[in-house]
Amino acid sequence: MESKRIRLMQGNEACVEGAIAAGMRFFAGYPITPSTEIAELSAEKLPKIGGRFIQMEDEIASMGAIIGASLAGLKSMTATSGPGFSLKQENLGYAAITEVPCVVVNVQRGGPSTGLPTAPAQGDVMQAKWGTHGDHPVIALTPSSVRETFDLTIKAFNFSEKYRTPVILLMDEVIGHLREKIEIPDLDNVEIIDRKKPNKETVNYKAYEVLQGEIVPRMAAFGDGHRFHVTGLVHDETGFPSGKSDVAEKLITRLVDKVEENKDDISLYEEFHLEDAETVVIAYGGTARSAKRAVELARNQGLKVGLFKPITIWPFLDNQIIELSKNVKNIIVAEMNLGQYVIEVERVASKYANIHRYNRVHGELISPDEILTKIKEVY
Repeated sequence: MESKRIRLMQGNEACVEGAIAAGMRFFAGYPITPSTEIAELSAEKLPKIGGRFIQMEDEIASMGAIIGASLAGLKSMTATSGPGFSLKQENLGYAAITEVPCVVVNVQRGGPSTGLPTAPAQGDVMQAKWGTHGDHPVIALTPSSVRETFDLTIKAFNFSEKYRTPVILLMDEVIGHLREKIEIPDLDNVEIIDRKKPNKETVNYKAYEVLQGEIVPRMAAFGDGHRFHVTGLVHDETGFPSGKSDVAEKLITRLVDKVEENKDDISLYEEFHLEDAETVVIAYGGTARSAKRAVELARNQGLKVGLFKPITIWPFLDNQIIELSKNVKNIIVAEMNLGQYVIEVERVASKYANIHRYNRVHGELISPDEILTKIKEVY
């Protein structure tokens, strides 16, 4: 048992363990339910491995601090929920345009405003995509188990470092506070990706120069010996501001393209009983657990039902969902909100299949029986 590293672990704890395994050495945050355990455990564990934890005065400052730490060369993370995620949005935009890798964990709770601070929800899906202003890249991942939280936290850091962009780990309260037995993998067999740095012999380093055959600039750290400038304004390859239209077009387009052109690498999902399904439930995060059980119950009653579980929420899995919709009669999108992910499903799949919504905002996890009832209604 000891050799397999089997642990009873909470989702928020698995997030911290995964972050440290990925190389996180700096955490800045501000306590907020239901993500506070992530800050508490980071405060306990980071000093023991030479890392740094700092409790900031608010969520805005927390986001600024992890950007600064990442620029100095450290893999950095913050965690929040609800109103705190809203406060991070301006600096999320700053991290996107300056191409600073970092991970932002949002353990979702009921809203709007302070709403239901101890209850689960999935109301920040669209905020994760559109919360900050302008056209910008977005990668958002969502786990549905404690082990998946561990694995996806590592993935979040890997994507962030590989594509030089902030990555959002979009959890929900159910997963953050769930305790499950998990087996921690042998880290020697886990892929860990670090940002590409310029060659030491590079002269006249340009902070945002894209080398031949690449789409992501190589990133020096402050103190590495290269002088460079960072600004939230549109900038050229040197990092200094530019008001030229062609420079703006080239920069903003590349920021989005570096994610969109690598969707095959970023797109994560799971399929369950889709081989002959006539009706499919699409569900993610905590809701996917209930949906999977509902599918099993429906199958036991002779109904040809399957589950498609998005793990990558953004960029949207349009190719996979279009292909899915061509082979089924009905798609049910179950979410703990009044309809967010379903909007994208309707956009790409409504001409091929009947799209149905199942939405609840009562502060409780949607149950398998509720989803099963909806399956029977539309089947």
